[in-house]
Formats: sequence, C-alpha cells, structure tokens
Amino acid sequence: MQTLYLSRLQHYLFCPRQFALIELECAWAENVFTAEGQVMHEKVNSGGHDTRGNIKTVRTLPLGHRALGLEGVADVVEYHTDDTGAQIPFPIEYKRGKPKSHRADEVQLCAQALCLEDMHGCTVPRGALFYGKTRRRHLVDFDDTLRQLTLTAIQECRHIIDSKQTPPPTYSTSKCRNCSLKDICHPTIFNKNAATWLAKKIKNSICDDD
Repeated sequence: MQTLYLSRLQHYLFCPRQFALIELECAWAENVFTAEGQVMHEKVNSGGHDTRGNIKTVRTLPLGHRALGLEGVADVVEYHTDDTGAQIPFPIEYKRGKPKSHRADEVQLCAQALCLEDMHGCTVPRGALFYGKTRRRHLVDFDDTLRQLTLTAIQECRHIIDSKQTPPPTYSTSKCRNCSLKDICHPTIFNKNAATWLAKKIKNSICDDD
C-alpha cells in the first residue's frame, strides 16, 4: 500500500485538485502563506521532550498507522497521566491564521489521533489546533462524525492515487485566490466549459479565414 502522508489530507479537504497536483504531479509552489506556515513549524519542531507535573510533552513525534497506510509527524503530543497512571495522548497541530469554516485542519488532527491509537493501543478522545493569529488552542473532540469524515477522506485520497487522475478544477474565489498552486492549476482556464471554448475557437478560425 502506498504511503499517504497525514499533511496531504488537509490538502484534499481544502481542494481535491490541489491534493492530486501535489501527490500525482509533484507540483509545489511557495507563497506568503506557505512561508508563514513553515516559519511557525520551524519554531515548534525543535524535537525533544520535557515533563511538567502529570504532562509529558513530545515534539516532532513520528506517527504511523500500518493498516491505513498513514505516515507523518505530529508537531506536539502531550501525554496526560490520568488517575490510573495511564498516559493518554493529546495531539496538538500548529497552524498559521485562524480557525476555518471547513474541517480540513480537524481531519488532519484526527488522522494523527488514529495513528496514536494504533501505536499505543488506546483511545485518544481529543486534541487541539493552535492558530498563530488567535494565539489560542482550539479544542477538537474526535467524535464519530469527525472520525468518519477522516476515514472517508483517506479512502477518497486513495481513490485518486489509484486512479492516477487529477480532478478538474472547481473555481472558488476565496480558496483559489490564496492557493500557492493557482498559477500551476489555472482554475479559471480549465474550469471553462469545453464545448463553449471549442465553439469560440471555431468561430475565431472562421473569422480569420474571412
């Protein structure tokens, strides 16, 4: 089974075409938003661990789920010791900006929880997203709805990988405007109706002949 990287799930939920361009066509480009994200992660991903009270904090923790074929790295995982002495993982993903209207970030975090459950043989009930703009943790419960959404996203990503087909673009002003791949994707060009485009080309050709 081909490895599916955890970070790619966020790309898929944001835009399936973006996921395919990165996964199938190895396309990538930087913009101010990706650069800000990298700077933020560099500050967090220093590696190592420390313990304060009943919480052990591990940074840059490699993750994996053999059955689902997932691999990746958690920015931070806190291990909270409960009353029985068991250590319950609490993943924390750092993101630039602020909480979003879609659930892409939550799905990526939930996938991390699935990996931690597989690695430690325990249940991970919740985690958090830390956003650079608000400077606050946004708690995320890994309920049945989010877990199913995450598993569905994994399945749909694998379908794209297996089919080796890049989905056509669906233009969205709010998404495409800030996408680092917009000059590679060309959503306003490839999103046009093919029949309309062909008819225009034929008309222009006839006019040129005249």
